[in-house]
Amino acid sequence: MRHLPLRRAAAFLLLLAVPFIAMAHGISEADRVRMLQAGYLHYVELGASHMLTGYDHLLFLFGVVFFLRTFKDVAKFVTVFTLGHCITLIFATYFKITWNYYLIDAIIALSVMYKAFDNNGGFQKHFDMKSPNLLMAVFGFGLLHGFGLSTRLQQLPLGDDPVAMLWRILSFNVGVELGQIAALVVMVAVLAFWRHRPTFQRIGYMANLGLFYAGVYLLFMQLHGFQHDTAPDSFRFPAAEHRHAHEDMDSDNATDASRNEL
Repeated sequence: MRHLPLRRAAAFLLLLAVPFIAMAHGISEADRVRMLQAGYLHYVELGASHMLTGYDHLLFLFGVVFFLRTFKDVAKFVTVFTLGHCITLIFATYFKITWNYYLIDAIIALSVMYKAFDNNGGFQKHFDMKSPNLLMAVFGFGLLHGFGLSTRLQQLPLGDDPVAMLWRILSFNVGVELGQIAALVVMVAVLAFWRHRPTFQRIGYMANLGLFYAGVYLLFMQLHGFQHDTAPDSFRFPAAEHRHAHEDMDSDNATDASRNEL
């Protein structure tokens, strides 16, 4: 029962964060049009902005560095994560290997939940076992996150020239890394300052609980998006019915307006 106030506080913090978490970080139609004639620097810019609005990637990174105390450890884990997502981002995009991005992002949400669960000692408390090798887990999740980035990048017109396409992929990847570095500088600075405060251990549990709930929210949001994507007419208001309902409303309003004029 002693964790109940912490759970309530974590839920409150999550509700505050929901509008930001829910913002999509996909490739917009405006970006697709803009990138038709874009140079490589534009791909760098797009990669950086994509990472900085990729809340699932940033939440996972936050969980990874949360308890890392030295620059050496931060550099080691971030390098492993970066290596993983560079491999799948570059090769999956170049060879046009893709999958439904809602499902990929749903699995990425599970990686956020996994890291929060591990940070709060979930394996020790609930399974009476040591945590799996963290370095290998971060590398594996890096591969997954890179595949998620690749599914978004493949929505862009990358062209048919293999050399030019590779340079566009590499430019996007450079932007992703620059965005990641910028986000990590802020995360590590905040955690380094906070870690020396007496509240760190107590509120740290709450923060990771909130991180877990954020992962749950992202998971259901992506699964909901997948259902919309694959079976849009299975909902209560299919698109066709929704459109007809609005047409009927417009017709009724026009009739009422005519009667009022008479």
